[in-house]
Amino acid sequence: MRSSSILLLFILTFLINGCAQKVSVKALEPAKISAASKTKNIAVTKFYPDYVNLTDKVEAAISNQRIDGKPYFTVINRSDFKKVIKEQKIQNSGLVNESTAVEVGSILGAQAIISGSVDQPTLKDDYYYVERTKCRGKGEKRQCWKVKVSCQKRTISLTAQIRMINVETSAVIFADNMHRQRQWSRCADDSRTIPSKQAGAQNLANNIANNFAYRLTPHYQYMSVTLLEDPDMEYTDLQERLLENALLYIEQSRYDKAEQLLTRLIASTDAQSYVALYDLGVIYEAQGDFVEAQHYYDAADKLTIEPVEEINLAVNRVQRLIDDEKTAQAQIAQ
Repeated sequence: MRSSSILLLFILTFLINGCAQKVSVKALEPAKISAASKTKNIAVTKFYPDYVNLTDKVEAAISNQRIDGKPYFTVINRSDFKKVIKEQKIQNSGLVNESTAVEVGSILGAQAIISGSVDQPTLKDDYYYVERTKCRGKGEKRQCWKVKVSCQKRTISLTAQIRMINVETSAVIFADNMHRQRQWSRCADDSRTIPSKQAGAQNLANNIANNFAYRLTPHYQYMSVTLLEDPDMEYTDLQERLLENALLYIEQSRYDKAEQLLTRLIASTDAQSYVALYDLGVIYEAQGDFVEAQHYYDAADKLTIEPVEEINLAVNRVQRLIDDEKTAQAQIAQ
């Protein structure tokens, strides 16, 4: 009984210590399509053919892109586009071609034109059987047997061609075939439903539109950063309490108080504890001060003799965050 209690205590201790405390970090990441940063006023022309209303979906997705609560793009109304075509007698009938779109976009003050086409969605159904176990009765009278249940797997695919042109230079900012595919399945004995070809294609079209708009826009990414919790050197009782309480304040998002305690800990150890230096770096990173965080991560790194995974990750990560933030801020400012 005693050995079982000791084993249970060991397991609980391992589980508690194994769940290292983490801090959430928010960082600004630049747009994937960097050339789009110079084109904040955008016109979306009618895609043709457009079996899934992708034109409106792209327009809405771009309109919904925001940085710090503010719209990132100004999307020119398509009715204004048609009005200019009619008034300027640029084209009397038919679809708006690329050169016409650029001309009209220039008149309306658009910096970029988005056009495209959509292929017919495709659907493929596959049928198969799965084996289930059925039982009835209880106790000694309980009987079980195997049955085969019919199932269906539906695969729907959608491909769209999207182009983005700089109005001033006529340079291609983006051109790609964007393909999406998804599978749904159900069996005769469950309550799930499989979407129709049109409904599934609409789902894929929303995914294409949102992904395209996301690639045009700087955005925030969120990550978890692990804190170091165990002293790396011989701590006094006071130093142990400083570290423990700093971690408690970090858990409660009281970074101001945690910073004070870790600063005292660093001073009392003559800046020889990489744990204290690293954890203070995490506080600055969590508050978006990546340059200051880098200072403390580098200081912690210089004290290590053997590699410490958390510090190695931090040193590499924070430089990338600094570079990404500079790039993203430059994109926003343009």
